[in-house]
Amino acid sequence: MRKIIASTYATLDGFIDNPHLWSMQHNSEDAMAYALNLTLGCDALLLGRVTYEGMAQAWPTMGGNPYADHVNSIAKYAVSSTLEKPAAWDNSHIIPGDKLVEAVAALKSEDGKDILIWGNGRLTDGLAEHGLLDEYKVWIYPVIKGGGEPLFRPENAGTVELVDSTTFTSGVVVLTYRPTRP
Repeated sequence: MRKIIASTYATLDGFIDNPHLWSMQHNSEDAMAYALNLTLGCDALLLGRVTYEGMAQAWPTMGGNPYADHVNSIAKYAVSSTLEKPAAWDNSHIIPGDKLVEAVAALKSEDGKDILIWGNGRLTDGLAEHGLLDEYKVWIYPVIKGGGEPLFRPENAGTVELVDSTTFTSGVVVLTYRPTRP
């Protein structure tokens, strides 16, 4: 069975919004190699509507490197209750919000590589609630933002198990957690 992995950039104080403003200066060769290997281990992206719409505007014009070429070639699934058709981003599909659990359970059971989620919001909340999220990869950046959108919401209270940690030369740390299920 395929794993669903949520990969999210966060500041040391736990905020995730506008990572393009605070993360880029901390990218290092070892971190970028890790990101590439993570992405190459997946053959699908599962995104919430807001993330999907932003990425669908930017990514189709990117290319010419293994990371962007792979992202643009794999299946993209946008979970939305409002989108009726996918954006003009190759291999994009819409999963209606009210079909999340059934559609993602079916995707997980298909043959293939893992499924990657960029971000941590209502989509990951819904998947975790139904036991469909397998891992959180939280990239902790050496930045204190002081406020913003939190990594988790109060209704996400629960427990996780640390299964791996990786430190990069830039000071970024990836903590990999598995949700614990009762």
